[in-house]
Amino acid sequence: MTSTIDNVVSTTGLTKRYGKTITAVDALDLEVRRGEVFGFLGPNGAGKTTTLRMLLGLIRPTSGSARVVGRRPGEPAGLARIGSLVESPAFYPYLSGRENLKVVADYAGLSLAGIDAALDEVELLPRAKDRFGTYSMGMKQRLAVAAALIKEPELMILDEPTNGLDPQGVVEMRTLIRRLGTGSRTVLLSSHLLNEVEQTCDRVAIIRKGKLVAQGRVDELRGQATLIVKASPSDAARQSLERMLGKAAVAGVDGTLRLSVSPDRAPDINAALVSAGIRVSELRPAERTLEEVFLSLTGEAA
Repeated sequence: MTSTIDNVVSTTGLTKRYGKTITAVDALDLEVRRGEVFGFLGPNGAGKTTTLRMLLGLIRPTSGSARVVGRRPGEPAGLARIGSLVESPAFYPYLSGRENLKVVADYAGLSLAGIDAALDEVELLPRAKDRFGTYSMGMKQRLAVAAALIKEPELMILDEPTNGLDPQGVVEMRTLIRRLGTGSRTVLLSSHLLNEVEQTCDRVAIIRKGKLVAQGRVDELRGQATLIVKASPSDAARQSLERMLGKAAVAGVDGTLRLSVSPDRAPDINAALVSAGIRVSELRPAERTLEEVFLSLTGEAA
């Protein structure tokens, strides 16, 4: 387990119940490390937003504990080091982007000096004088991120930041998130979109019905890569590979053979099959997608 000194977010047994029948979050143990983009993944209704609200001190847990940037959730000293976007951004439609950020800064007691830098980081500086009501959905989301950046936080908490965006907006937000998670800044990203998480995050946690079902690096969750072989005659290819690798390492999948060996062995396997008079039409590495992992762990399609 990583030292708590290296963890920006740590929870132990974090639980939230509503009444006697609804358990929204169930004994959750999370570790979010400094300087990473961490994906918090789960189906809609899995407890992601409830967890983020507890981490921000917006609601109290029923039991368990959490430390966020070294503080208890909701402590002013901790909140000063956190930027967040939870649910849809709300700004004055008749004010410009810059004017809206001035309102946010004044309300939070922050210096106005960081506003243009925040706008520049989310690539909205050229549109800073335009009214918020004229912004596209993607621009509105990016302005919300800029509002969170004014205080130069060390932790960014983003809840479903690509919700409602068109494909171009999704790409822009994904690029922005990767840029935000550089240096010592940490990003905690909640999402149900597997492609977004797979392309953006260093590590992920998967939650189902309030329970943590997996946590680790994306490549670790996918598992070791395997080799896919398509050869003719297929029966002779299978027998040859079973003699070479053992029966347990060879499985038939959709007209191909899946080999539980390192892709580094591909040249040897190809040479052995060709020497046995077997024609090899396909030989490639393959690994489980995050969607396959998600489906196996949650029983739900992405």
